Amino acid sequence: MYATNYHRPSSIQDAVRMKSADDSKYLAGGMTLIATMKQRLAAPSDLVDLRHIPSLKGISVDGTSIRIGAATTHYDVASSTELKAACPAICDLAHGIGDPHVRHMGTIGGSVANNDPAADYPAALLALDAVIVTDAREIKAGDFFTGLFETALQDAEMIVAITFDAPAKAAYVKFRNPASRYAMTGVFVARRDNGDVRVAVTGAGGNGVFRHAGMEAALALNWSPDALAGISVDPSDLMSDIHASAEYRANLVKVMAKRAVAAA
Repeated sequence: MYATNYHRPSSIQDAVRMKSADDSKYLAGGMTLIATMKQRLAAPSDLVDLRHIPSLKGISVDGTSIRIGAATTHYDVASSTELKAACPAICDLAHGIGDPHVRHMGTIGGSVANNDPAADYPAALLALDAVIVTDAREIKAGDFFTGLFETALQDAEMIVAITFDAPAKAAYVKFRNPASRYAMTGVFVARRDNGDVRVAVTGAGGNGVFRHAGMEAALALNWSPDALAGISVDPSDLMSDIHASAEYRANLVKVMAKRAVAAA
């Protein structure tokens, strides 16, 4: 690893001030950043550690309104009884991330900011119509994820919290890589009391997480796995890699969506 300056702010304001250098980085769980630094693929001059800012941690549930602090770990999301009562789907999602080490160190804010195309949370946030709260503004999930490893965040902007309203029904199912547990294809489905349905797909899109309008329309008319029988998934916009072809992922999208609806 290259030499770097370490900063440990105790407030959001201090963290934003400390991240003044163009080549500095925020450090949340470090599950991606530290690994890339070890491989010398990243060499930030400064690291601003967000793990010791109390206001960035914790989960609050007020009726159906949910707020999750950006520095809340996957383990805390998975094990929150209050959150499980309001939206068990996101708890199940967090429980399936990585291994115990990753779940105890990785944070929801770090995952969302990194926007790995195979990460789980982006699908949840898109399907739940969540809002990403930063130190400067609020961004709807549909406007936040802009491409592979790309988001609407500005240079010094940091995620403070994630907020969303709990749906009437929701579930997340993924076909995971057996080694990394990343989603080779993952589908999060959510249905609200007003009949609004959202279906978000991760791990498959050539441009990252996306919604499937055809599945949403079918499920809005009939909330059943059978409603997806006649839906086709176009492989032309899906990714192909050493793990799966675009055509294989197209089939996985449909299979995972059916399983998610059944689970919900």
